Amino acid sequence: MGDGKNCHLRVNFDSRVKLKFIGSKVTSDAGLLAYRELDEAFGLTEMGADVLSDSRRGSNKQHGLVPLFRQSIYSRLAGYEDVNDAERLRVDPAMRRVVGGRASWPEKQAASTSEVGRFETDLLSTKRNLTALTDLSGPWIEGYRYVIRLKANAVLERKIEHLLTRSVGRPSHKPQILFHSFQYQANSWKRSRRVVAKVEWHAGELFPRVGFIVTNLNKQPKNVVKFYNGRGTAEQWIKEGKNAVKWTKLSCRTFKDNQTRLQLFALAYNLANFLRRLALPREVKHWSLTTLREKLVKIGAKVTRHARYITFQLAEVAVSRRLFAAILDRISRLAIPPPEAAGYPG
Repeated sequence: MGDGKNCHLRVNFDSRVKLKFIGSKVTSDAGLLAYRELDEAFGLTEMGADVLSDSRRGSNKQHGLVPLFRQSIYSRLAGYEDVNDAERLRVDPAMRRVVGGRASWPEKQAASTSEVGRFETDLLSTKRNLTALTDLSGPWIEGYRYVIRLKANAVLERKIEHLLTRSVGRPSHKPQILFHSFQYQANSWKRSRRVVAKVEWHAGELFPRVGFIVTNLNKQPKNVVKFYNGRGTAEQWIKEGKNAVKWTKLSCRTFKDNQTRLQLFALAYNLANFLRRLALPREVKHWSLTTLREKLVKIGAKVTRHARYITFQLAEVAVSRRLFAAILDRISRLAIPPPEAAGYPG
């Protein structure tokens, strides 16, 4: 075994093998570059600059708000749930590139553990920033869509009384299912909302089975009910979040700090899910977020720097060049076009 800092390490089982540690020149998370490309296409983390306030001044502002925001999200996306990992990730070439800003400068580094810790527990956990952070998932997914079970009442039943009379003639052995959609406003609501009713007549039953759903979906009533019936799959997504981005790893002493970090985990989950839903070719469409982290995010790469370029020499093992290129191509077609220049066309 070599004793010097720059000496190769040797192993006894094969004298031809030499080991060299060059951490700042290699990365095990080169796949983050694909997620950063998707992030750039939609301007996701850039939205943080519009809604989060930065109260830091002077020497406390080594890194910009958006780069710090990215570092908090991307480290969790890659499976590093503890801010202590920032001490090692600050020199990781892939992390430095996706974080951007000062971290991507030659001979510079990303934020340290103490810097990331202060950013998350001092800056993001303020009442104003925590509210903005919680709301940020909405713009990321272009608004919230919901379907919620609504308890029956006399007003709702009057809306569907034309469906509460059994059809004349011999009853069918198959259930007769009817749907109706209407606007309804409860006393505690600020505005009316869409309600979908489902009425089922079953053979041998005197009264129908009635259910109400309040929703902002614009689907056909039948499809709204179908979407609601799939609500059990939400448990799978919650379980996936626990396994893929470790969002139950909340070790802060205060509730608001844990709440802040949970929102960062949620944003990391959303970014990972966007790539799965929008950018994966058909052949790997079935990959889970855990599989994506293990096969796509965890691509090893050697990094070389030249005067004009930085080259990531990616290992072609679980993800081939063709597959990675197909992902980037899909992302490029998703990119939001830049706004047109003001003035008249030439």
